[in-house]
Amino acid sequence: MFNILVVDDEPLICKGLSNLLASSGLDIGNIYTAGSGFEALDCIRMEEVDLLVTDIQMGAMSGIELMQHAKLAKPWVQTIVISAHETFQYAQMAVRLGAKDYLIKPLNSEQFLDSVRNVLLKMDRPSPELAGFIAGLGESFRLEEPLPAYSELLNRLLTDPAAALGSEEDMRKLDELRLQGPYFAVLKIKLPLPGADSSTKYSPRDRGLLRYGALNIAKELLDQEWSSTAFYSPGEEITVIIQWDEKSYEEAGGGQVSRLDVLGRSLHFNIHKFLHLNAVIGISQILKGLSFMEVLNRQASQAILWNKEHNDHYVFYYGDFNWSSYTTEPSAEELHTRSNLIVQKAKEFIDENYAQKGLTIHEVAKKNHVSPNYLSYLFKKNTGHNLWEYVIKLRMEESREMILHTDLRRYEIAERVGYESPEHFSKIFKKYYGISPSELKK
Repeated sequence: MFNILVVDDEPLICKGLSNLLASSGLDIGNIYTAGSGFEALDCIRMEEVDLLVTDIQMGAMSGIELMQHAKLAKPWVQTIVISAHETFQYAQMAVRLGAKDYLIKPLNSEQFLDSVRNVLLKMDRPSPELAGFIAGLGESFRLEEPLPAYSELLNRLLTDPAAALGSEEDMRKLDELRLQGPYFAVLKIKLPLPGADSSTKYSPRDRGLLRYGALNIAKELLDQEWSSTAFYSPGEEITVIIQWDEKSYEEAGGGQVSRLDVLGRSLHFNIHKFLHLNAVIGISQILKGLSFMEVLNRQASQAILWNKEHNDHYVFYYGDFNWSSYTTEPSAEELHTRSNLIVQKAKEFIDENYAQKGLTIHEVAKKNHVSPNYLSYLFKKNTGHNLWEYVIKLRMEESREMILHTDLRRYEIAERVGYESPEHFSKIFKKYYGISPSELKK
């Protein structure tokens, strides 16, 4: 069963869509509603949400911003956007962030339910190519080498860009691939395919099939939002070169690394979901120019090595590890000290700012110069609870003290601990303590 979150700052629309979904006959478990982006984000963090249906214009946080934050929290959540305006720019931004549909108000009931039905049906089904692979695991399945004419060139570009860029023939092929940038990042996917000396054995054919399946998953995810090229690399790795032209790089502002992080987590999630493998993903920084391909390739490979230190974590961004601080490879003790320092600084920032309206994990991570994904992992590993649970804990404890020891009204308390609406505050408070603020006051 699927859980759906409906977000609109018009209560009647929320209620109408919820009733429509409840009587649709679709395989729906829970239907949640929220009147703002901030309320919706709390719901996504605290509940299991599969599909987000959101208005695009909602005041303090737009539907586009909500999609960005939702993807950081849970990259696998799918989205349908609804809008009162048929604006190409909004639609383009929504599609770029992976929206499955863009519907115009006033909504046609059948059209809306068809859109929801299509998204839910595809949620547990792989792409046609991958479905063919899964159905054809027998000897009859024909395994084709992807980009056979280009894989050798692309791998040479990653290890010796000067040679590749110095050849007219190679440059012609690169032009055919439209590998023009000028901004690039490299992402590597390492599958856990142990050799014959391991207790888990894979035949050469099995290994080839699993790598083929992982490549198809990568291509399906990449084709939705990215200008990219995916191919096999030595060591049974899959490499993805991602590029931005000047315009798309500027439009993305400073959010490219967060989007790469979301992509990495989506890749890990879907490879595990369909192939039952815990793939390790290494992500490079973003640099300008094909001549830096060797550097980007080395960064992505180096990021993957951190899985040895954090073997319960699977997505690593090279920039999270502050390599310039070490003259030699850091010891386990140095790594532990740095991890503790990151968590300590994050806690200090939250302690001072937990009552700030609109506080996000992204903001806390930015203050620590690490990705939200890595900060969330370290925080949970070091403290035993996730970062947003800590924010809610501080807010709830402070609000409880105010309810018991002051005469402040509910809306004043909600305001002081960072909530937009007293209703939303009451909902969170009751979920946390099991009783409402008014019941506690009595």
